[in-house]
Amino acid sequence: PGGGAARSGRGRDSEADLLVTLEEVLRGAERSVTLRRREGGGRPVTIRIPAGVREGQRLRVRGEGASGAGGGESGDLFLYVRFERHPFFQAHGADLLCTLDLAPWEAVLGASVTLPGLEGRVRLTVPPGTTEAEELVARGTGLPGAHGHRGALRATVRIRAPAPATRALPAPPPAR
Repeated sequence: PGGGAARSGRGRDSEADLLVTLEEVLRGAERSVTLRRREGGGRPVTIRIPAGVREGQRLRVRGEGASGAGGGESGDLFLYVRFERHPFFQAHGADLLCTLDLAPWEAVLGASVTLPGLEGRVRLTVPPGTTEAEELVARGTGLPGAHGHRGALRATVRIRAPAPATRALPAPPPAR
């Protein structure tokens, strides 16, 4: 009551989503983002993305939430990690999942295939007699996991027959 003294208070915490690539999850990264405030304007803030971050994990950036009242400290910004869609892989924990298309003869006779990986090419051996939906695994080529161990690349086999060859028809004889 009375006195007219303004009360200071801590600002509210803010939340947002942060899209990260699987390459950023693998290596970790720093990214500069511009935070837009209700009061207007924006300023760049550097966000540190730790290697091995998980989808849905919450990253805290201290003091980047709403401004405090009466000179109080600002709230915090909480960023919820979401993985960007990758053209070849899906992340499942520390493992990378993909589909490997094989010709029937590769599945029957066996083969050596090369797949793209996050750090370069990954070679897999297809054993003779491989069947549809079988999983081939390259350990240590996935994302960082618990206790410094890396996940695996897990390729699910899909057997695809090649498209039928088209035979070129001879040109018709010239008209007389």
